[in-house]
Amino acid sequence: MCRGRPGAGPPLHALAAFAGAAALAAYAWGLLHVTGAVMESNGGTGSAPAPPCRTPGHEERARHVLGQAVSFLPPGFVCETSDGGEYTSDDVPGYVDPAAAVLALTAVASAVGAGYATGTRARAAARNGGR
Repeated sequence: MCRGRPGAGPPLHALAAFAGAAALAAYAWGLLHVTGAVMESNGGTGSAPAPPCRTPGHEERARHVLGQAVSFLPPGFVCETSDGGEYTSDDVPGYVDPAAAVLALTAVASAVGAGYATGTRARAAARNGGR
């Protein structure tokens, strides 16, 4: 191992790990909201259409809901209408998808950068005879 400056590898490895963990946390937060919507929509009085499909200001659209589904990528509660269409309820906050995507891309870019920095440093050490 070469002595001297630590290089860019370790900080990029740490950034990749942090960003990856944060991306998973953001995705899990979205799935938690979807789970809440599913629990709210299961049976009982006033469950047709499903409460998550009743978006304020769009009551007419809710009258045509026949079923619901769950989307895992991106996380969302999908309301299926009688005309064959569908729409996603507002249960998952709007920031979840962009945050998870940006954090995941940051994790990948940091991991690639860390690998490149580590490889460059290893090649330099091999050229210098391991010093």
